[in-house]
Amino acid sequence: MDQKFSRKVLKNGMTILFEKRDIPVVSVAFAVRAGGINESIEEKGISHFIEHLMYKGTSKRNTKQIAEEIERNGGELNGFTSELATAYWCKMPSKHLNIALDVLSDMIKNPLFDKKELEKERKVIFEEIKMYHDNPLLHVFDEIQKSLYDGTLGVSLAGTFETMSSIDQEKMVTKFKEIYQPNNMILCVVGDADFDKIVEFVKKNFGGGKGKIPSQKFKLKNELKIEKRKGIDQANLVFAYHVPLADDRKCYAAKVLSTLLAEGMSSRLFSEIREKRNLAYAVKGQSDVNKDFAYNLIYVGTTKESLEKVKELVLEEFKKVALNLGEKELKQIKEQLIGNYQISMEDSQNQMVNLLMYEIDGDAKKFYEFEKNISEVKLKDVKDLAKIGNYSFFALVPE
Repeated sequence: MDQKFSRKVLKNGMTILFEKRDIPVVSVAFAVRAGGINESIEEKGISHFIEHLMYKGTSKRNTKQIAEEIERNGGELNGFTSELATAYWCKMPSKHLNIALDVLSDMIKNPLFDKKELEKERKVIFEEIKMYHDNPLLHVFDEIQKSLYDGTLGVSLAGTFETMSSIDQEKMVTKFKEIYQPNNMILCVVGDADFDKIVEFVKKNFGGGKGKIPSQKFKLKNELKIEKRKGIDQANLVFAYHVPLADDRKCYAAKVLSTLLAEGMSSRLFSEIREKRNLAYAVKGQSDVNKDFAYNLIYVGTTKESLEKVKELVLEEFKKVALNLGEKELKQIKEQLIGNYQISMEDSQNQMVNLLMYEIDGDAKKFYEFEKNISEVKLKDVKDLAKIGNYSFFALVPE
């Protein structure tokens, strides 16, 4: 494990993660261990809505002051909501770490949830939902998850017009008080800083409130669907399949399989679909594997006429991997993944997100075991995963 990494859980339950860097830059994030997966279907989108409102003023700072204190000191300010977490982060010159900690902690402790701002931001999110629908690439990624899960995972992270219309100030404040408590929080700092001083700041500025995180039920499924739309010229398709969660070894094998098939210009499907047959410009793979759900997907942008051919090529390549993947190619893919892992650590902001997500998945220290875990993936595990049975398929095609 990296000796520059420190992790501490305080008496109030807050987890502090720190990786020391010598470059005079620091990336800082406060996150809660709750996101879309913890929402009921009726309130889907509330985590994302809360994230938007946290930037709209506190008892000490208005919206402009929040942004100015970070940006006028050379920083960047942003946040994100995922199915598993909601985070608020900034990247600053390390000499301004105290400003970063002060502003972000104020945001997550003292949001106003002003009614006027809430209504204004609701309209912004309505536009965001429209944007996801109108953008073919974003839409198919949204729809493929709906084809893999029933329950809350089958509803968009941004919510729907119905759920977003039903969330009022009272619901938002209740949800905030329930979740945004120290025992549900993680503070992650990557950069040139002093761990003891970070711990001291948290002890001084956070009490011992206890919160809870609701859990929601969802079911796995597989659906095949084609949607037609006027005004588009390209067919966008996504092919996806569930990865077994019970075996941690298979989760790493899933990352290997995804990279082998569709991540990068050297991948098998990029070669087959684009280079050999010129059927697509974009061929991309993605592996979304965590403690609660896991799936791999393959995206291709092609012509309407080539849709079935592309699908046939994808299925055929799985069969080829199951039959003829050898140790030499497996070793090359492992080296590619380990290299990508090392590159991801170069930027402190990327590393901050890496550590946060590994912590939410169980333990941030496991991030440093990635090379070992990938190296230990067996040929049989990858070949067995390639023997897919059920799968989901979604395509958006020109009418």
